[in-house]
Amino acid sequence: MNRYQNNLTQWSAWLMRALLLTAVVTIVAGCASQPVSSGRTILDAGLNTVRLEQDPDSMSNAHPATLTAVEVGTLLRGVRASERRNIVHRLIFGQADRTRAFRKEEIAVLALPLSTALSLAEPTERVYFNLSHATDQGDQETTTGWISIQGPILHLIISAVHTRHSPGPDISKYDRQLPNIPEASALYDVTFEPQDFLAKASSTARFWAPDQREELQIRYQDALAALTVQPAPEREGKKLHRNPDHTH
Repeated sequence: MNRYQNNLTQWSAWLMRALLLTAVVTIVAGCASQPVSSGRTILDAGLNTVRLEQDPDSMSNAHPATLTAVEVGTLLRGVRASERRNIVHRLIFGQADRTRAFRKEEIAVLALPLSTALSLAEPTERVYFNLSHATDQGDQETTTGWISIQGPILHLIISAVHTRHSPGPDISKYDRQLPNIPEASALYDVTFEPQDFLAKASSTARFWAPDQREELQIRYQDALAALTVQPAPEREGKKLHRNPDHTH
C-alpha cells in the first residue's frame, strides 16, 4: 500500500512538472513569435512624444533616412485638414475650409525630433508622434500619427487632428468627474498641397467606433525640390539706384 502511495505521489509530481514545463515553453514561444517593439523615445516633454516603434505594415522601410528639421517642417506645412461633409451638408454650406494640420508652434516642437527619429530608425520601424496641449477653454487638444519612408514615398498616417476631449478627473472635487474618455470627433479629411506631389490618399474609419486613420503617400523628394526656397544670389556691388535727375 505504501509503495502504491509513493508511486502515485511520484507520478503526480512528475505530471505537475510536465505541465509546468509545457506552460513555460508555450509562454516563451508566444513571446518569441510576436515582434518586440524597441520603443526608443526621442522626445518626451509633457504630453508631447516622439518615439520609434515596430512597423506592423512594413519590413522594408528606407530607414535610416536623412531629412533635416527644415525639410520635415516644409513637408508638415503642406498637410491640410478639413471637416468631412456629406453631399447635403456641402450643398447647404459648401466645402469645408482647409486648415493646416500642423500649426507653426507644433512644427517647431516636432521637426527636429522627427528628423532625429528618421535618422535612427531601422527598416522594420516607424516613427510615432503625439502632440497634446490644453486649450483656453480647458479642453485637451491632440494630434497623433506615424511617419515612415518607403523608396521615394513618405507615408504619413494621422489618427487625430486637433481632436478635443475633456481633461482628466479632478479628484479634489467632492463630485468626481467621469474618467478621461475622448469624445467622438467629427470625421475629417487630410490632403497635401500642392496635390501634384500627393501619390495616394486613403482613409480607414469604423462606424461603430471613433477610430479614423488617414494616410497620405507623398513624393517627398519632388515636393522638397519644388517647395524649398533657395536664397537668391547676391549681385556684386551695391544695387543700382535710378538717378532722379536722369531724364529720357
